[in-house]
Formats: sequence, structure tokens, C-alpha cells
Amino acid sequence: MGEKKKNNMTVLLGAAFLMATSAIGPGFLTQTATFTGQYGSIFAMVIICTILLDVTTQLNIWSIIGVSGMRGQDIANKVLPGLGYFIAFLVALGGLVFNIGNVGGAATGLNVMFGLPVKAGTIIGGAIGILIFLSKDAKSGMDKMTKYLGSIMILVVLFVAFKSKPPVGEAVTSVFKFSEAPGLVFPMITLLGGSCGGYITFSGAHRLLDAGFSGTKDLPEVRRSVLMGITVSGTMRILLFLAVLGVVTAMPQVVGSDAWVASPPAAAFQAGAGVIGYKIFGLVIFFAACTSIIGAAYTSVSFLKTLHPFIMENEKWFVIGFIAVSTVIMTLLGQPATLLVLAGSVNGLILPLTLLTILLASRRKDIVGENYKHPMVLIVLGLGVVLLTGYSGIMALPKILTIFG
Repeated sequence: MGEKKKNNMTVLLGAAFLMATSAIGPGFLTQTATFTGQYGSIFAMVIICTILLDVTTQLNIWSIIGVSGMRGQDIANKVLPGLGYFIAFLVALGGLVFNIGNVGGAATGLNVMFGLPVKAGTIIGGAIGILIFLSKDAKSGMDKMTKYLGSIMILVVLFVAFKSKPPVGEAVTSVFKFSEAPGLVFPMITLLGGSCGGYITFSGAHRLLDAGFSGTKDLPEVRRSVLMGITVSGTMRILLFLAVLGVVTAMPQVVGSDAWVASPPAAAFQAGAGVIGYKIFGLVIFFAACTSIIGAAYTSVSFLKTLHPFIMENEKWFVIGFIAVSTVIMTLLGQPATLLVLAGSVNGLILPLTLLTILLASRRKDIVGENYKHPMVLIVLGLGVVLLTGYSGIMALPKILTIFG
């Protein structure tokens, strides 16, 4: 409890940036660049809709975790005995596999910036995450690192956006071309899953619980923190979209080129700002990967630690072990594409399940208390997200099954 009293704003910002930078990983960069190249200015509608759906999802989950004072897995076990264990397993599995990709992203960034071999970059990326949690005040260090690196990422992407001169007016008017909406549902769901699927949406909420924020008295601060986090991730998504849009509008031949196939965001940054842009891409993906390594490891273990006292007592070492295992697997496998496809599919299935569980919990007095009434608008909008993502997950099931042959 003392951590909360020490510095409220530091913790609130730390939780906000932990969630935002967990969402801004290597997959975030690639998805946004790929879809911008595919759809052009009309993709602005997807960016705005994703941010609005993200607000709905995160406000629901953070509010119920905050007011109940319980972590996601404990709420799930109250809603349906045993469900929390199942969700904890899925979240930890998805977090582990995504962390393999995050460590790979750190290696890619170091390779772009300094020409380091991928294996050496992989080890350095994992080591940075481990060093954060070996420090005396690991959670404070985590707050500071995500805050500083998140801020730098926004500034450098803003620079590329200015350099690429995107057609901002065209993008703004495209937001209101509602006739195009039916063809944009699947990219929107893909981006939503990347923004708040799996462990991501719980990262900041669990961080606030660790800092002592719980109960109706702290709900305004919890909601303030989640809105700050969505502002950060939303700003980054808009700037990245504009940076890539400027490139693909001025140089449409970039899309589909060998460089684009290898890495859409790298090709866009290089085309938009030359060698400096390419190095900025390396910096951004390195920072994005490092912050996502921290977020994935911390949140995945936070889902496991209330399931057994031994994990609770040795939380720091489990987080370090989580990062170490991710690093070793990435070093041995190189590019675990199949695992990353599986992780994306699993996270797509987790989101509707976890959000529906939270919405059911919002009506349970034994979870939220006698006096708390969850806003009906959040429940209705939340059910809409559940239906959208649930349908998308069902449609993806055949692909998941083919992964296993």
C-alpha cells in the first residue's frame, strides 16, 4: 500500500505506459503499416474505430479489476470456478509466445541500428528485461523505462510523419466514409486484438493493484490511468498511420517491393526519411520490443501468482525466468513464425472470453460490492466488442487447427 501513497501520479503514469507500450510491440508496427499500405487513407476509419473499441474494452476491465480489488484470474474463478485457471493458462501461454516475438523484435532493432547479428541482439534484448527485474526497485524501474521509451517512440515517429507529408485532410474525410465500413471489419478486429488482446489489457490494471489502488474510492484514478494509456497508444497508432500513409501516397510502388515484403514499417520509414528513417525504425522497434518484453513477462506472471503461494513469494524470479525462457527459445529457433501465428490466434480468442467474464462480474455484488453500479453504456458497448471479437475468433478457428497439422 505504501507505494501508492508515495507518488500517485508516477504510479498512474507508469501503469498507463505499461499498458500502452505492451500494446506497441513489433506486431503493432507491422500490422499498422501493412494495413495502411493495403487500404490507404480509408484505413483512418479503422484507426479511429479501434481506438474507440479499445477505450470500451479497457474501461470495462480496469474498472471491475479496480473496484473489486481482484486480479483477472481471481474474478474469473468467482464468476465460474476453474475459469480463472483456464484463462491464466491461456494468457501466460500467449504472453510467452508473444514474448519470443518481442525478443526477436529487439534483435531486429539492434541489427538495423548497429548491424549486430540477430542472436547477439536476441541475448541483449532479453538481458535488458532481466536487468530491470534484478534491480532493487523493479516495479519503479519498469514504470520509468516504459514511460521514457514510450515518449521517445512517439517523438521519433512524429518526426517521420512530418517528413513523409501525409494527406491529413484526405485521411480525416475518410473517417466518415461509412459505406466502406463492411470491408474493414477484419483489419479492425486484428488491430483490436493487438491493442488489448491476451495479457495487454490487464497489464496496467494489475500494476495498479500491486500499487494499492482498489475499491470505489480509487476508481476515478484507475479510469484516469487507463485513459492516459489509451491516449498514448492511440497517439502512436495515429502517427504511425500518418507516417506510412504519406509514403504510400507519394510512392505507391513501395508497397509490394522486396523491402516491403521483408518489413513494411522498415520500408516505409526508409522511403519516407532515408537512412535516418531506417535507423529510426530500428530505434522504434527496439524500444517497442523492450517495453513489450517487460509488459508481457510482468503481466503473464501476475496471472499466475495468486494461483499458488510459491509463485507469489518468488514473483520477481518467475518474471526473470519467463524472459530467460523466451530469449533461449528465440535464440534456438530464430524466427518462430508458427508460434507467432498461434499466439495471435490464441489472443484473438482470449479477448471475448475475458471481456465477457468481466461483464458478468460487473453484475455480481459479491465481486464489485453492494454499492457499485457499472455504467450500462459500458456494458452494452462491451457486449458489442464481445460479439465482434467472438465472431472473428470463431472464423479463425479453422486456421488455428491447421497449425497443428
